[in-house]
Amino acid sequence: MNFQKSFLVLGAALFLSGLLTGLATGVMANPRMGLSAHMQGLTNGTFLIAVGATWRFVELGKTAARATFWLLAYGTTVNWLSTTLAAAWNTGGMTPIHGPSPTAQPWQELIVTVGLLSLTLAMIAGTILLLLGYIQKRGEN
Repeated sequence: MNFQKSFLVLGAALFLSGLLTGLATGVMANPRMGLSAHMQGLTNGTFLIAVGATWRFVELGKTAARATFWLLAYGTTVNWLSTTLAAAWNTGGMTPIHGPSPTAQPWQELIVTVGLLSLTLAMIAGTILLLLGYIQKRGEN
């Protein structure tokens, strides 16, 4: 798998998703959370593009590189998706300061909660692996 290209493609797709989410914030049940979803798409897409652009400076074994990719791909994508769903459904269990009183169903709250908690763990683990890969790389290439 070409991780560099995969990071770049996923990053551009996530950035585009963030742009499109920005167009829809006005029709979401919680527009303030919609703005957060818009920003998550933009910032997480930019992050993945930056990782792809600097992937040649990462030195990881095959398994660690694969884990890094999938953890970061999952974390960034689910971040955008969870905040988009939170905006559409007006959840509030995990994001009480982002708008009006929540009106979501319990199953909707559960989906958003699981998404937000799992992406947090994935992003921390993926970023630690990425940092170790940057540290382990020797030389300038």
